[in-house]
Amino acid sequence: MECRNFQLKFISFITQNFLLPLMFISLCGCTLASRNDKSVNLPAHHAEDGFQNPYVQKEKRGFLSYFKMRYFSDVSYHDYEQTANLIPTVKVNLDRVVDPGELPQITWVGHATVLIQYRGISILTDPMFSDRASPVSFLGPKRVNAPAFKIKELPPIDYVIISHNHYDHLDRKSVEEIGSSTFWLVPLGLKSWFLGIGIQEQKVIEFDWWDVQYFDKVTITATPAQHWSARNLWDRRKTLWSSWMVQIDDFTVWYSGDTGYNSFQFKAIGAEFGNIDLALISIGAYEPRWFMKDVHINPEEAVQIHEDINSKHSIAVQWGTFRMTAESIDDPPAKLKAALAKKNIPEDRFEIMKIGEIKVLDTISTK
Repeated sequence: MECRNFQLKFISFITQNFLLPLMFISLCGCTLASRNDKSVNLPAHHAEDGFQNPYVQKEKRGFLSYFKMRYFSDVSYHDYEQTANLIPTVKVNLDRVVDPGELPQITWVGHATVLIQYRGISILTDPMFSDRASPVSFLGPKRVNAPAFKIKELPPIDYVIISHNHYDHLDRKSVEEIGSSTFWLVPLGLKSWFLGIGIQEQKVIEFDWWDVQYFDKVTITATPAQHWSARNLWDRRKTLWSSWMVQIDDFTVWYSGDTGYNSFQFKAIGAEFGNIDLALISIGAYEPRWFMKDVHINPEEAVQIHEDINSKHSIAVQWGTFRMTAESIDDPPAKLKAALAKKNIPEDRFEIMKIGEIKVLDTISTK
């Protein structure tokens, strides 16, 4: 029995102190892509062996840097499971989800998963319905707030947009359950992954930045983001990452995905599209800043993006669901409110939703 207890303690120690940090580095995107100046004949975000961030200086922060920060510094990680009740949730109105009205309708499912509905079209962003953001069911960031509803309760989905391949944004179980019943719109390099798990080839469309696809009632453009990609230790930056612009008839909505901030890409998006009706902008996963800044915006930078892209109204996403980084679970909305106040922007112009809440365009300010 003592031997058995020792084995369990040893496995727990290895898991907590080595496997989880390694998974964090390889799966959650904290090693930075840098400019490869040898690739002079390629677009700025293309590299000879994959993709890169044009506006990030060459700097690599890998496992040793993370390990030192996580266990041998004064950076403390908050307990999300004990504070999950601080995140506002509401029972979703499934009747409204299945039968939306004539106006644009937004439902926050949780984390970065949002259901966009208008003119008979339903679009889902980064569907993540699993309990862990991980390749395995027993390790990795654990969900502390349930999704607003189950996949089987979704209305028919016309399009799914994927920002990148990290496990909290590209969840195999969710993809398999949705299957080939929809069109999967993905950044360059990801189509083979979808085909490998059985999604029909004609249902997966790859995009480079600024590629445009025209569908009935819908125009979708892949727009730049500053992030990176990996699902293991051997495929870093082999597939592209992206933000997305969606136009459904007269309504425009932009989704940030995961991104760091720079003063070029988001202003270019604003210049390209003019005023955007609605933006879904990440506000979580940003501490400590020295480690996360180049690949994850904080709430203040989210407000800057809101301004750069000329968003009439924005909604905060990607917070309150998984403990990916060091900030407390309720820090993102508090910092968002402070950032808005600093710039004299009314809080109803960059809104914090409840998980399960439905917003209809006539209930939010887009003027």
